[in-house]
Amino acid sequence: MRFLSSVCLAGLFAVSAMPSAADPANETALNMVEQKSELTQDLATKLWEWSEVGYQETKSSGLLQETLAGAGFEVEAGVADIPTAFIAEYGSGEPVIAILAEFDALPGINQSKAPTREQVSNKHAGQACGHNLFGAGSVSAAISIRDWLEQTGTEGTIRVYGTPAEEGGSGKVYMTRAGLFDDVDIAMHWHPGDENSAAANTSLANRSAKFRFTGVSAHAAGAPERGRSALDGVEAMNMMANMMHEHMPQDARMHYVITAGGNAPNVVPDFAEVFYYVRHPDASGVEDLWTRLEDAAEGAAQGTGTEVEWEVIHGNNPLLVNEPLARMMDDKLREVGGVEYNAEEQAYAEQLASSFDNPDLKLGSEDEIQPFEISLGYGSTDVGDVSWAVPTVGLRTATWVPGTSAHSWQAVAASGMSIGHKGAQVAAKTLTLAAIELYQNEELVETAWDQFEEKRGPDYEYKSLLGDREPPLDYRK
Repeated sequence: MRFLSSVCLAGLFAVSAMPSAADPANETALNMVEQKSELTQDLATKLWEWSEVGYQETKSSGLLQETLAGAGFEVEAGVADIPTAFIAEYGSGEPVIAILAEFDALPGINQSKAPTREQVSNKHAGQACGHNLFGAGSVSAAISIRDWLEQTGTEGTIRVYGTPAEEGGSGKVYMTRAGLFDDVDIAMHWHPGDENSAAANTSLANRSAKFRFTGVSAHAAGAPERGRSALDGVEAMNMMANMMHEHMPQDARMHYVITAGGNAPNVVPDFAEVFYYVRHPDASGVEDLWTRLEDAAEGAAQGTGTEVEWEVIHGNNPLLVNEPLARMMDDKLREVGGVEYNAEEQAYAEQLASSFDNPDLKLGSEDEIQPFEISLGYGSTDVGDVSWAVPTVGLRTATWVPGTSAHSWQAVAASGMSIGHKGAQVAAKTLTLAAIELYQNEELVETAWDQFEEKRGPDYEYKSLLGDREPPLDYRK
C-alpha cells in the first residue's frame, strides 16, 4: 500500500477556528444541533458514569436506542448476533447516510472528573477513549439531521449504527461481515481527541489472540521435576516474539500482556495465558507476521513440555481513505470552528495540562483546526472494515485538553467534563453539515464512489481478519 502525504493550502501551521461565513441554511442546521447541547451532555454523562466494557454495554446501548426511538427512528436491536449492537433509521429513499456510534469503555483504568489523579473506588473501567462522547455526539447529529430532513422535505435516509466493543472486540467487523452496510451510500464517524482535524489518516490492520498454555502442576520445591510450567511456555514465547521485533517491517507493531501466570510461587502453574496484538499497514502483512507468531507459540510449547492453543479475539482491516469526502469534511469542520473554553474550563485545563510531559500540542490549540493531510496512523480501528464496504469519512475534535494521550486518566477526566461535551458538539455540528452536503450534492457521492472502487480494485473481495468466528461476547468478563 502506498501512503501519500500532502498539506493543503491552509499552510504548514494550524489554522484558526474562526468559522467561515455559513449560508443561512447551514446556520439553521447548526442552531438545530446547538439546541441539543443538553441532550449531548446528558447522554455523555450517563455513558461516562456507567463505563460499560465491550459487549456488556447493556444500559449504554439501551439509552441510545431509547433516545433515537423517541425522536422517531425505527430501531432494530441485536443485529449481527450482538445483543448491544443496533441500527436506528429515519427517512426513506437515497442517499442512505450512516453515522457510527460507539459507547464502550476501557477496563483497568478509572478516574474521577478531577484534573489531578484521583481514582474511583470499586470502578474497574473508564471512558479513556471518550466513547461516551462518540455515542452522544453521533446521536445528537442524527436527530438534528432528522429534523433537517423533515423541515426541508428532503428525500433521504439517515441511519445510526450502534457499534459496541470497538476496544479489542471488533464489533463493526461482525456488522460489516453480516452485510449491514451493503445498501449504505456514505458512512461517517468521528472520534474524541486533543485536536480538531479532518485529516485523512489511515490506520494499521491488526489481529489479536489469547495464547493459552497448559502444563503440569507440581510442588516447585518438593517435586520440581514433575512439573511442566505453563508460565515457562508463555515466557519462552514472549522471548521469541521480542526477538522478532528486530526483524519486522518498520511500520509494524506487536505487543502483549500476560493475563494469567499462576498464583503462588511454590506451585508450578499448569495454566498461563498471554494476549497478543499484531499490527501492519496491510492485512497481508498482519497475516505474514501472525504465522511467525504462531510458530513461536508452538516452538515455546515444544521446548517447555507444555501444550498451547489460541483464540483469535479481534481483527481489523486498515482504514481506506476517501480523499473527496475527507476534503469535504475538512471544509465543514472549518465552517464550524473549534472549542472555546470559558474561564472555569481554562483553569481546569491548565491544572490538568500541568501533568503532561512535553506534549505535542499546547493549550490554545483547542480552538484551531489542524492542517489537512493524508498520512499513515499507527492506531487500529474496526472502522477500517466499514471503509472497505462503503466510502467512509471521519474527523477528530478537541474533546480533551491539548496534549492528552488516548487511554490515559487525563482522557477519562476530560471526557466527563464540559470540555468533552463541547468537543462532542463540534463533532455533531460538523457531521450534520456534512450529511446535508451529501444529501444535496449527488456529484460528490458519485466522485467518492469512483475513488472508492478504484482503490479497492476490480477484483476486490472482502475478507475479515477474524475469519468465521462468532462475536466474543464474553471477552471482557
